[in-house]
Amino acid sequence: MFSLILSTTARAIMPLTLVFSVYLLMRGHNAPGGGFVGGLIAAVAFAIASLADGVATARRALVVDPRRLMAVGLALALASGFGGVAAGQPFLTGQWAEVMVPVVGKIGTPLVFDVGVYLAVLGVSLTMLFALSEED
Repeated sequence: MFSLILSTTARAIMPLTLVFSVYLLMRGHNAPGGGFVGGLIAAVAFAIASLADGVATARRALVVDPRRLMAVGLALALASGFGGVAAGQPFLTGQWAEVMVPVVGKIGTPLVFDVGVYLAVLGVSLTMLFALSEED
């Protein structure tokens, strides 16, 4: 059943929800938030789009296959652990670059880990959502 109000609202809310999810991702180092919560909020944006306009439209808006997001996210999270090993410290010990990036601050392995978690959670959530929502 198509709803013009839901469809219009979903198109307006989706970019705002995605920006909020990135905000939560970046905020997670110093306050509540992070990759897990940000990934769930991003998945909610695509869930609303799939409810409003169908799974095919949500898949087109995502552009990438959710399983690839899962794989890239897991690879990033795993790779972030080797920064400490390369510096002669235990696995997953945080390492930071000396360069300050505007708005973000110092970039380090915790940010890489959070981005990996963000992508993995988004991929897993959307894989389940799309599989459950698609009709045979």
